[in-house]
Amino acid sequence: MQLDPRLLEILACPQCHAELRVDGDAAELVCTSDTCGLAYPVRDDIPVLLIDEARRPGTAR
Repeated sequence: MQLDPRLLEILACPQCHAELRVDGDAAELVCTSDTCGLAYPVRDDIPVLLIDEARRPGTAR
């Protein structure tokens, strides 16, 4: 998964606006908020930052 570091600096969780961290093994961007924690898929190196597409914490991909 190749994401531009400058892009990661400006991206935020659409749900709670917290920072996102990269989970390269799962090909996801994960919200860093303790209360939200949504994981957004990255497909073909493009983050899909749609709440409806996000995985809730503790659920399978």
